[in-house]
Amino acid sequence: MHGPSPILVVDDDAVSRHVLTETLVTAGMDVAKATSGIEAIAFLERTRPSLVLLDLIMPDPDGYAVLRHIRARPDLADVPVVVLTALDSDEEIGRVFASGADDYVHKPFRPAELVARIRGQLRIRDYVERLSRREQDSQTVLELTQALASTLNIRGILYTVVQRVAEVARVDRCSIVLVRQNSDTGHVVATSDDAELKNLAISLNKYPEIQQVLSTGRTLVIRDASRHPLLKVVREGDGSLEFLSLALVPISHDHRPTGVIFLRARDRVAFPDHELALVQTVANATAIALRNARILQSLRDATQESSHAREEAEQRARLFQRYADVFESATDGMIVLDSNSRVFFANLQAKTITGYSDEELLSSDLGSLMGGDSKRADELRNSFSDSTPGMSEDIRFTRKDGTEITLSVNLSPVLHEDGAMLWTFRDVTQERQTDIELRQTKEFLERVIESSVDGIVSADLSGRLLLFNRAAARIFGYPKEAVVGKMNAAALYPDGVARQVMQKIRDPNTNGPGRLEGFRVDMVSAAGTRIPVTLSASLIFENGRPVGSVGIFTDIREKLRMEERLTRAQEELRAREKQSIVAELAGAAAHELNQPLTSVIGYAELLRRNLDNETPMYNAAGVIISEAERMAEIVRKVGKITKYETKSYVGGAKILDLEKASADSDPGARSR
Repeated sequence: MHGPSPILVVDDDAVSRHVLTETLVTAGMDVAKATSGIEAIAFLERTRPSLVLLDLIMPDPDGYAVLRHIRARPDLADVPVVVLTALDSDEEIGRVFASGADDYVHKPFRPAELVARIRGQLRIRDYVERLSRREQDSQTVLELTQALASTLNIRGILYTVVQRVAEVARVDRCSIVLVRQNSDTGHVVATSDDAELKNLAISLNKYPEIQQVLSTGRTLVIRDASRHPLLKVVREGDGSLEFLSLALVPISHDHRPTGVIFLRARDRVAFPDHELALVQTVANATAIALRNARILQSLRDATQESSHAREEAEQRARLFQRYADVFESATDGMIVLDSNSRVFFANLQAKTITGYSDEELLSSDLGSLMGGDSKRADELRNSFSDSTPGMSEDIRFTRKDGTEITLSVNLSPVLHEDGAMLWTFRDVTQERQTDIELRQTKEFLERVIESSVDGIVSADLSGRLLLFNRAAARIFGYPKEAVVGKMNAAALYPDGVARQVMQKIRDPNTNGPGRLEGFRVDMVSAAGTRIPVTLSASLIFENGRPVGSVGIFTDIREKLRMEERLTRAQEELRAREKQSIVAELAGAAAHELNQPLTSVIGYAELLRRNLDNETPMYNAAGVIISEAERMAEIVRKVGKITKYETKSYVGGAKILDLEKASADSDPGARSR
């Protein structure tokens, strides 16, 4: 609802205009200013003020010209005008009122007097408007009650009723909802914003406000639907409300509510008592008219019982004729069944889906359409009668050509008073097959994830775990049921590491934004021990936005143990290689020493043979021979121990040839 219109202050004197504005603002009034007659006329072209405070003495157009302009326009004729004048002669005062002013204030003015005169004019205007509005409301009530009392075509007059009530109450929609006793379904029989809407079935479970009025029989006003506790379940259902303010007035018969007049507005509306009283009067007249219509209908039924079936069918046909174009263009098949489950209307899509012609459908009933299974037809109809409106059910259906298809079927009441039902359906054979394949694919993927030797974990953006496969349970030591939906993924990492990992996943310089591959990290088991793993992770995107993450953890504890054993084996091998080299060197040394020792012994023997036994040289040669033989014995033992023989030496053993080896390792030596 819009706020009150401002008071327009028109004065060409800046000081006077400022004082006037401050006085009115201090008094709590909304003020708009105009500095000249031209500016005032321009303002009046686009805005209707609540009052005009007008200075008369201004350059053309002066205050009198502005006043004549106001009184010449029908839409401004009742706007109060208080003029400011420095003249107090009878002639001047007479001219002021003759020009159309409602009051005047002398300059210089007294603030209290000015505010009092303006408030007095506003009260008079408000009083006149309320009188006019009540007169209009009374006329509206008289017209509507006369129309409701005099017409026999109750359906035709209800649209006029809701339209006029919506205008009087200044709301966006006014509807009449009727409800049978002990029924969970209501019917919107008329609404102000749709002339064609009639008998729209609604589930009362979705309208707690209607249920409360029906149970209490009292008017209900909700000025802020976004906060009212009664509508909490509605807000939680779809998250939004089209209308902010609601008012429901019961339609009662024999002190029992049979429906409501439902007022709804998108903006905040006060719903004053006199408007609610008007709506209540209309509701009472509507209840009487509906009762008269029912009595008249019962009299007609009693006198025309013999032709009732034929006329009923014709009436239904006429009722549905206006919707024929809509039904024919619908993408779903539509079949209307009477209370005996016989078909009396079928649209084009129904014929296409079932394969039956129009004549074949119109001569059949629900049982024959179900392959002659009347029991199944009754079960189907009863299942929909007991369920919430709008619910669907899949059934197997055999087309005329014998092809079996799957139909998604919904039955809903059309003419509540005579049990007619609308059967809407569509062929979902391919969709259901796709659903089966998707379900099988999902189950296969779940089995693959569960059978993976690597731990697979998924979480939403807040870290809440959503997936925890069997390998993850084995690696981390947590049972699956204890973590999914209950634990945060950060608990699997050491302090602060989870944040670092997420930063690396988002870093475009890693493996691309949103991915991380082969990252070495330590995790924490349920027992608090560190678990070395390699992690590959990625963000999960939906419609271009990240909604979660998935990580694959490879337990590398066994790999690290194997690497450690391999390292130890390599170190042991290197130690043995060193021992072998030492042995080879020892064997080579033994071989190389063998030759010179043999020569020493031989030369020493020759020398001793040529020397006199009594000379010191003879004894020295003996010592040389003795020590050389002792050394030769040591060399033979070394060669026997090392067994790295490659050529013969003393004792018949073979040892490494150092000369050949050194020549192979030193190309320069060979060239020399």
